[in-house]
Amino acid sequence: MSQKQQNSQVSAHTAQLASLNENVQTPVSAANQIAKSRVDYVQVDALVLLKIIKHTQESGGGAELAQGILTGMVQVQDGNSKRIEITNCFGLPNNLKADSADYNEQSSIFITDNLKTFRHLNIDHLIIGWYRSSLFGNFLNKNFIEDHFMYQEEIEDSIVIIYDPFKTQHGSVYFKAFRLTPNMMEMQNRKDFSPDAIKDFKLNHENFMEELPVVVRNSHLVNSLLCELEDLNPGPKHQNFFDLATGSVLEKNLRSLMDNVDELTADTVKFLNYHKQLQKQNHLKQQHLQKREAENSARRARGDPPLPEEDINKIFKPLPPISRLETLLISNQIQNYCQQITDFTSQSLSNLFITEAVQNK
Repeated sequence: MSQKQQNSQVSAHTAQLASLNENVQTPVSAANQIAKSRVDYVQVDALVLLKIIKHTQESGGGAELAQGILTGMVQVQDGNSKRIEITNCFGLPNNLKADSADYNEQSSIFITDNLKTFRHLNIDHLIIGWYRSSLFGNFLNKNFIEDHFMYQEEIEDSIVIIYDPFKTQHGSVYFKAFRLTPNMMEMQNRKDFSPDAIKDFKLNHENFMEELPVVVRNSHLVNSLLCELEDLNPGPKHQNFFDLATGSVLEKNLRSLMDNVDELTADTVKFLNYHKQLQKQNHLKQQHLQKREAENSARRARGDPPLPEEDINKIFKPLPPISRLETLLISNQIQNYCQQITDFTSQSLSNLFITEAVQNK
């Protein structure tokens, strides 16, 4: 399935979320209290993480986009804070053709059937977000922002969980929860990403998205089962704690970082060219107004009436404001890559120094 079809599939699913969640009865007082509270963290059941990992492996191990719906509840704590509990999920099929005539009907039936099954089994069936897979944390783009905006617009406490199968396979479990900030939601609603709008909303690459802490929860029965399984099948006595094969992972992160820096440079050049054109147009406007004022002075000296008023915007058409959304996304992606490289190299350097000390002995 192409990226365009995958994005169309997400957009079609989000259109049905409001009607599906309207069937859930919520007291008015509790709903108002939930709306005014802030989200402190996201609590995820281990079952949800395992289902996301399994879905990603069945979708080509990360080669194809794996996405699905998260269900759970919102719990209020101390009146002014709350946590989002994710208790279950189900994956969205990739075999539906986004350009088929009955695509929306098929996807709606699929989601509704799953929610009805959850409700029949007494499982939380309130949709509170979605999840998707992403290699090397490369998920930030315009389509992602638009998709999550539709989720969060219909469901205020909606979140998205990003799972990176590559980092998980290399010993670093990557599950992160994100949501758009209120200022970003307002800007996306207006579809205005001009420099002045971004300045008015005080947005930058660090505050247009909010990352929420993820806490994994296991029931007491699951913990007991894990302890029994550990006793029945103990791990190997000798484990490789000093894996020095770090070249491939670091190289891929650096290549992705270089590509994003090139994109940011190209976007910056476009912005500078826009400013040059804007300054040139303003200079021509000033020259035109000065010339017109001089001619009116000469006409008044001769006793002639001044020139009629005219709309200067008809003579010099205003330049359309350039969008700075792509710059925000690329800058945030560069920050993510730098943080990943920092975390990875710090751990690798520690292993190298310890190995060198062991060899010297």
